[in-house]
Amino acid sequence: MMLLILKLAIVFLNIIYFFIKLFPTKNKITMISRQSDKITTDFKLLKKEINKCTDYQVVILTKKLKPGIKNKISYVFHMFKQMYHIATSKCVILDSYCIPISLLKHKKKLVVIQMWHAMGCLKKFGYSIEETNSSTSAFDKEMTIEKKKKINKVMRMHKGYNYIFASSESSAPHFAEAFGYDIDSMVVMPLPIVDLLTDSNYKEEVNKRIKNTYPIMKKKKNIVYVPTFRPEEKEEKIQELIDSIDYKKYNLIIKLHPLTNLSNYDERVIWDKKFSSQDMMIAGNYIITDYSAIVYEASLLNKPLFFYTYDYDEYVNKRDFYTDFKKELPGFISTNSKDIIEAIEHDNYDLTRIHKFRNEYIDMNNDTVCHRIVLFIKKVIKR
Repeated sequence: MMLLILKLAIVFLNIIYFFIKLFPTKNKITMISRQSDKITTDFKLLKKEINKCTDYQVVILTKKLKPGIKNKISYVFHMFKQMYHIATSKCVILDSYCIPISLLKHKKKLVVIQMWHAMGCLKKFGYSIEETNSSTSAFDKEMTIEKKKKINKVMRMHKGYNYIFASSESSAPHFAEAFGYDIDSMVVMPLPIVDLLTDSNYKEEVNKRIKNTYPIMKKKKNIVYVPTFRPEEKEEKIQELIDSIDYKKYNLIIKLHPLTNLSNYDERVIWDKKFSSQDMMIAGNYIITDYSAIVYEASLLNKPLFFYTYDYDEYVNKRDFYTDFKKELPGFISTNSKDIIEAIEHDNYDLTRIHKFRNEYIDMNNDTVCHRIVLFIKKVIKR
């Protein structure tokens, strides 16, 4: 029944879109995300560069697809807005799956670029985990694998892209597998945020702003904990890390994923919600993460990295990785929080490993990433 309703809805959308396509194409680039209700840093940076180097109009549409009937109805109306701007644009840039892009038949000259929202390929995603019970698959985690596959097929998951950005040559095959494309569709191009994280003036300004907000961070070394999202966070493991810190010597700043629910907030900790994870890492002296793709951004900051992997076996069984996690990750790895803090105490890290990791998975260039992207857009739009 669900598949039938989806198919009828797709027919309905295509009929509406047929008439929307009668509007003329404008000198316009549209960026679409459902990662956030706010404009992402990557889109802000890219828009600024497009405005500086071209005469293209830039439209940014951001809206999360949230649970609940009212939210879904609201998103349907937002999709109509997406459809209009897609139909009247020369280029569309995405950082996530976009329903109208994959389901609808577009004008032949439209260029669609999938920029994705995570740099590098650490955890498997997309078609790489279609055969698993991972809760990050396209739809309800309670569905059987076969039903998910059928829905993915009906929804044409990740179809309709002309080009897909990958942060390096090493990442390109994994992105191709995840999106279900040939390697020829991959374009080696990191995310725009690389420009910020390598900008010394920006880092100095952010560091000052954060420490003015939290004056205690000026007095001690700062450990920043940035874990990946877990549907059911193990609070006792976070508490173990909190209890392992010597607060006479260190501050602990915890940057939880926005979707993480946590009931216990220890008063010894800075539970920051004012700054981005990337900005807070700039102000940190040590960075603790786990399986988060933020490790790629962290590798640009020349900071010691540590990996608190208390649920490693369980996580590997659910998600798995594109790389050999224990061999490739450039830092001290442990399931025990006390071992992590002891490694910090004894400077048990190797910055040369971090440099090697960065060079392997982020294609650095003398030019800024944003400028490289704009040059690429101008090139492909001319075809």
